Amino acid sequence: MPRVSVWAPLANEVQLEIADQSLLMEPGAKGWRHIDTELAVHGADYAFRLDGSEPLPDPRSPWQPYGVFGKSRIVDHSRFHWTDHDWSSVNLGAFVMYELHVGTFTPAGTFEAVIEKLEYLKNLGVTHIELMPVVEFVGDRGWGYDSVDLFAPHHAYGGPEGLKQLINACHNKRIGVILDVVYNHLGPSGNFLSRFGHYFMPEMPNVWGEPINFSGPHSDEVRRFFIDNALMWFRDYHADGLRIDAIQAMIDPTSFHVLEQLATEVDAIEGHLRRNTVIIAESNKNDPRVVKHPLAGGYGIDSQWSDDFHHALHALLTGDTSGYYEGFGSVATLANAIKNGFSFAGSYYAAFQRRHGRPTFGLSGHKFVAFMQNHDQIGNRPTGERSSHMMSREQLKMAAALVFTSPFLPLLFMGEEWGASTPFYYFTDHHDEVLADAVREGRRQDFSQFGWDPDKVPDPQDMDTFNKSKLNWDERGNEPYRNLLKWYHDLADLRRKLPDLTDGRMQNVEVQFNEEEKWLAMHRGVVTVACNFSGEPHKLPRRKNKPAEVLLASQPVKIDDEGMTVPAESVVILGPGAKASLTFQSFTVPDQYG
Repeated sequence: MPRVSVWAPLANEVQLEIADQSLLMEPGAKGWRHIDTELAVHGADYAFRLDGSEPLPDPRSPWQPYGVFGKSRIVDHSRFHWTDHDWSSVNLGAFVMYELHVGTFTPAGTFEAVIEKLEYLKNLGVTHIELMPVVEFVGDRGWGYDSVDLFAPHHAYGGPEGLKQLINACHNKRIGVILDVVYNHLGPSGNFLSRFGHYFMPEMPNVWGEPINFSGPHSDEVRRFFIDNALMWFRDYHADGLRIDAIQAMIDPTSFHVLEQLATEVDAIEGHLRRNTVIIAESNKNDPRVVKHPLAGGYGIDSQWSDDFHHALHALLTGDTSGYYEGFGSVATLANAIKNGFSFAGSYYAAFQRRHGRPTFGLSGHKFVAFMQNHDQIGNRPTGERSSHMMSREQLKMAAALVFTSPFLPLLFMGEEWGASTPFYYFTDHHDEVLADAVREGRRQDFSQFGWDPDKVPDPQDMDTFNKSKLNWDERGNEPYRNLLKWYHDLADLRRKLPDLTDGRMQNVEVQFNEEEKWLAMHRGVVTVACNFSGEPHKLPRRKNKPAEVLLASQPVKIDDEGMTVPAESVVILGPGAKASLTFQSFTVPDQYG
């Protein structure tokens, strides 16, 4: 007989509301309540009453078809017909990730609509899509970082069935799926967990509210809640990886950090799943212990985002050194990020006014994710400016070349491959006007601290803010978008063909640079990537006894025995190959790239 369970140690009595009946649940160990009932079948709507309260959704609800305030719905995961049995993800070093927001990636804004773009992504060279949070949050539109029902795929995107169809379709196209999950806080609207149990630590608030109780009394069941959530995505949804948001806000002083426990349990189920899994963390601490093996004192996470790589690249190309970009802007900080994974690995960081980070000796480049832009670095600007709004086309090509040829795992943000003209704003659909006003004012205050004009901040609640964030797919077939798109195709093709570009060994990475002339040359085995960031052409040294064929160049390059003359704001990639010395502009763009 089916069993319904809920952890509710704060309630004296719990009733299950299902099929117009109210059933008293039996107490179990550690605050759990259980009931066996034939009414608990696939598709049945249900809720819980705590000590006679109004009906509340299940903290582990697998589906919220009526939104965060409605009843939960039972899902039998065994009913879905998977056709991805021969799927196996590529090796970590071959990853090319593509971050997208389901609601704005297509006009329809659904899981089903993403499927229509998979052939395009495959041709682009993408190996994995990374979905911004897709679990239930208040309203129909939002970024998803204020989710409250962590086990339930969002109703407006297509619910559990839609997400499974998307992942199944991705695997049949040989594309993996990474889900962005938030385990450091929950959203404020529709969040009922504190009425059930000891999920939060209100005495230690973080910037987003009450942090999760990973280490206090009753925390064993709370840890279980989040780890079970992670395991569910791999087991029931066939996800290939998780990207865990802002782990620095996951407070856990115990000797067995919850991230290490999570990584250990995910590793343990790989054999049963018969496929590889990956966990990627976001952290602002520049701490290599996140990705080190537990036997070396680490958490065992597979890779982590390198914000320093982004900050160094962004500040150098745009001249923006405000806020957390303070201390960046030199060629040296970019060189440090390429060589070490972090620009600041124990050195002084001006934005924090103290030493920051820790050395990364011995780590593979695959332990870091490199990007030119992501949802945070675009959407957390006042007017949602992409890199394409702040950089020239030549600068965009330089930045993309470094993302693809660095020793790290490349991550693209949707639309960057053609330099999309559409912004990516922060948008919400809060039904509580007091909360909506607080969000508006909070963003205005944040931008004021950066020296940005708060009056330029679009209203997150305005439907127009959301609609303007949707990609314009028609523009990619026109210039100058078409030209940049071809550049991305060629970079992905080059990365796939040259073994040195997927080699994670950092000892094989050499970096030369000249701060005064503003150029940098990165050597990876037999491949050289030379960037001239200045407004004047410069002659860069060429390595002796190494292949010097131009594999890809954003502008014509002159090479002689003394070196190579690289034009202003341009990049050239040298290495072995059968190609003649061609420049990108001479290529004919095939129709399929439009």
